[in-house]
Amino acid sequence: MKVRQFEDKFLAHYSYAILSECESKIVLVDPGRNPEPYYNFAKANQAEIIAVVETHSHADFVSSHLEIARTTGAAIYASKKIEAKYDLTPFDEGDLLAFGKIVLKAINTPGHSYDSISVLLEHDGVPKYLFSGDTLFIGDCGRPDLRESGGNMDAQREKLAAKMYHSLRDKLMLLPDDVILYPAHGAGTLCGKALSDAASSTMGEQKAENWSLQPMSEEAFVNELTSDQPIIPAYFPFDVELNKKGASGFMESTGRVKVTDSKARQLEPGVWVVDSRGQEEFKKGHLARSINIMDGTKFETWLGSMIDPSEEFYLAAQDIETLERLIGRTASIGYETRIREAFVSKGGEQTMPLLDLENFKEHQDQYTIVDVRNGSEVSANKIFSNSIAIPFADIKSRIAEIPLDKPIAVHCAGGYRSAIGSSLIASLIRKDVPVLDIGEHIKGFDQQLVYNS
Repeated sequence: MKVRQFEDKFLAHYSYAILSECESKIVLVDPGRNPEPYYNFAKANQAEIIAVVETHSHADFVSSHLEIARTTGAAIYASKKIEAKYDLTPFDEGDLLAFGKIVLKAINTPGHSYDSISVLLEHDGVPKYLFSGDTLFIGDCGRPDLRESGGNMDAQREKLAAKMYHSLRDKLMLLPDDVILYPAHGAGTLCGKALSDAASSTMGEQKAENWSLQPMSEEAFVNELTSDQPIIPAYFPFDVELNKKGASGFMESTGRVKVTDSKARQLEPGVWVVDSRGQEEFKKGHLARSINIMDGTKFETWLGSMIDPSEEFYLAAQDIETLERLIGRTASIGYETRIREAFVSKGGEQTMPLLDLENFKEHQDQYTIVDVRNGSEVSANKIFSNSIAIPFADIKSRIAEIPLDKPIAVHCAGGYRSAIGSSLIASLIRKDVPVLDIGEHIKGFDQQLVYNS
């Protein structure tokens, strides 16, 4: 038997291939959008992919389960509660998937979502691995507020959080301490708030160290799990529904995107331009209605936070190679179909002034300071006492809250989100109001030394 873990570092996503060496058969768990790594693994081991297991309908990435099933003939296993639009083999409590000396057992573990399952792998009758999906992470558990909509949202989240409490205690904590834990996500995902950067653990380690497995009342657990969670990107509900339906082929879909070495003669009015160039080049010159989402580790997450899935957008980059790479990353959240056109950017007539750091240090009262971090970050450390806190994903809906009587200085925790937030604000307000990005300079400010209004 062999278990191979695949990592998408940009989405902090782990997927798995389980190989029965005696039968040369493979079962995949929670595959990402691009199926090629799994095909390559199967080819290298001269094995056949016979099944794909989905632990739930994912919110933060698009799975290739349907494409793999159509290409290889593999069956798709998932809970019947997933309400899939494709043919699946129901995989719920008591159901087994056996191949070689391996038996996969479904465990219904609602909490992150109602359709969540975990998968216990037994080899020669001995429990060896737990593929926990978004139920149990290393250091945390899945958040209960990403998937459900309509009605009383707070009540639904609390109901799911209560289910998580019992899934962990009545199901997963009963497993032997030496069972190896393989989650669907690591540190950096928005599916939890306190994940470790480790790629695997054991149930014994988690019982000792994971806050969500410690002795506490259901009420205390629910309060902790539902508080101070990060933002919910706009694309999450879109991906849930796309995964229920099944996405089109990766290469087929990305190949439809129009890519040029220069922008269209005239851009469609009202359509956002996502400019992935570095912030220095962006500030020197960019097109109107541009958002500076740089080519960095969180590109797809912030793209899906700033652009609604109902919107189309232009994608701009410094060269064709970068465009093609970013189109692939965009496809990992299903947004390749929203690209009106992808083109190489040579700049534009719009500019953004640079921050006069010394003037800002001495005269902070002469600026409107906008903090675009998450609410929990602001609560833990409000850097400027006179700042206005608006999470950068909420800027469009809350732009009217920003006064226009002073230059606007925007900050986050390190410079990436402030580049996005400042460019978006500049696109939405009057052009005579300067919008300045504090950027990496924020690291030099100490809470005790800031201006006190």
